[in-house]
Amino acid sequence: MSVRTLVKSIQDIMRQDTGVDGDAQRISQLCWMFFLKIIDDQDQELELTRDDYRSPIPKKYQWRSWAADQEGITGEELLAFINSDLFPALKNLATSTRPGDRRRVVKDVFEDAYNYMKSGQLIRQVINKISSVDFNDLTERQHFGDIYEQILTDLQSAGNAGEYYTPRAVTAFMVDRIDPHPGEILFDPACGTGGFLTCSIRHMRDRYVKKPAQEAGMRAVEKKQLPHMLCVTNMLLHGIEDPSFVRHDNTLARPYISYTQSDRVDIVLTNPPFGGREEDGIESNFPTHFRTKETADLFLALIVRLLKKDGRAAVVLPDGSLFGEGVKTRLKEHLMEECNLHTIVRLPNSVFRPYASIGTNLLFFEKGTPTEDIWFWEHRVPEGQKAYSMTKPIRLDHLQDCIDWWGGAKRKGRAEGPRAWKVTAEEVKACGYNLDIKNPHTVAEDHGDPETLLVALDAAETETARLRDQLKTILAEALTR
Repeated sequence: MSVRTLVKSIQDIMRQDTGVDGDAQRISQLCWMFFLKIIDDQDQELELTRDDYRSPIPKKYQWRSWAADQEGITGEELLAFINSDLFPALKNLATSTRPGDRRRVVKDVFEDAYNYMKSGQLIRQVINKISSVDFNDLTERQHFGDIYEQILTDLQSAGNAGEYYTPRAVTAFMVDRIDPHPGEILFDPACGTGGFLTCSIRHMRDRYVKKPAQEAGMRAVEKKQLPHMLCVTNMLLHGIEDPSFVRHDNTLARPYISYTQSDRVDIVLTNPPFGGREEDGIESNFPTHFRTKETADLFLALIVRLLKKDGRAAVVLPDGSLFGEGVKTRLKEHLMEECNLHTIVRLPNSVFRPYASIGTNLLFFEKGTPTEDIWFWEHRVPEGQKAYSMTKPIRLDHLQDCIDWWGGAKRKGRAEGPRAWKVTAEEVKACGYNLDIKNPHTVAEDHGDPETLLVALDAAETETARLRDQLKTILAEALTR
C-alpha cells in the first residue's frame, strides 16, 4: 500500500468516529499519533547507535510497548489507557534545562493535545495502519514527507486553521532570495507548521551541508497548539533529532525592551498572522509609539529590533500595512530608518486563497543602513488563468521571472520594466510613508467618455422601463381571460 493510500485510509476510518468533527480535529488526531510513532522509530535507531541514549518517553508509553502489537489492546481498554494513562503521563513529564532533553519536546506537544476519537476499535484500526510505516526507512520517510505536505495543504480548507499555512512556492522563493547559510541564526517568530524552517533546512542541505547537525542555529515560536504540534512533527520528519527550538509560546508576550543583544538573529523569515488582534495587555509590552492591537504591526516592530547589524529579513505583510496610517506610519518610518528596505514583491489577491483573498506583499530588508531606494516587483497570475486557487496554486516557477530580474545576492543590474519600478525614500517620505505604490507602467483601461456612458445608461434604463411596462400589460391581459 502506498503512503498516500495509507493516509487516505486512516482518514476514512476517522470519519466513522463520532468524536472527530472536521478536518482540523482529524489532522490534530493524526498528528499526535504519527508523532509518537516517528519519535519511537527515531529512539530505536538512536538506541542502536549510542550506548548512552535513553528515550524521552517512559517504557510503558512508548509506541512499541502499547501500539505496535497488531493484536494488542483495543476497545474500551485502549480508550481508557489513552485518555486516563497515556495523555496524563506525557502532559506531566519531568523535564530538565539540559540541552537536547527531548522530554521537553514531548511535553510541549502533548500540553494541549486531545484524543478526539471515542471508539477504541477504530483507534486500534488507525494504530495498526500507522504501525506499518517504518520512519527509519529513508524512502518511506521521504514519501511520507510529501504526504505530510499535502496534509498541511489540507489545512487551508479547515476553517481558521488555514492561517497556519503559507503556500510552499512563496516560502521557497523567500528562502531562496534570503539564502540562509550554516552557522547563521534563523528565527521565525510565528512559525505555524514550520514551512520556512523546512524550506531553509532543504535549502542548506542542497547547497551547503549534508548532515542535520550542521544546521544548528534555528529558533522558532508558535502560539497555538495544533500548528506547534504539526511543526515539531515536521522537524522530526526532516531528521531533526531535537526540535525543542520550536517553542510553544507567544513571541509578543515578552516585553520589547527585554530582547537584548543575546537575542539578536542573522535572519528572520516569517508570515506573521495578519487581520488578527492581540489580547488585551500585549500591546503594553511595546513602546508607546508602536502600541497597537494589530498583530502584524507588532511583529514588524519586533523583527526590526531582533535583527543583528547586517541581518536580513523576508516578511509577508498585507496591503493594509503598506498604506495604513497612525502607528503603521511610525513603523514604516522606523523600518526605513533602521533598515534598507530594498525590495517589495506585490502578490495578487488570490495567492492565499481560500483562507484569505487580500493583497499581500513580500518585504525584503537588511538592518544597518537606512533605505535610499525601494524596488517594487508586481507578480501577476499566469496568462490564461484568472486567479490562483486550491486546484491551481502558485508555483515556484511562476516566480522565476522575478528571480531572473533580482540581480543575484548583490541585486546588481536591476532595470525598470512592465513589472518593476523604483521609488526613492524621499518620495515615500513625501507621501506620508505610504508604500502602497501602484505600478506606474500599467496602462489604465479606457472605459470611454463619462458623458457618453451616462447617455447610454439613461437609454438602457428607459428601454428597461418600457419592457417592464410591456410585460405588466401582457400579464394583466392573461389574468383577465
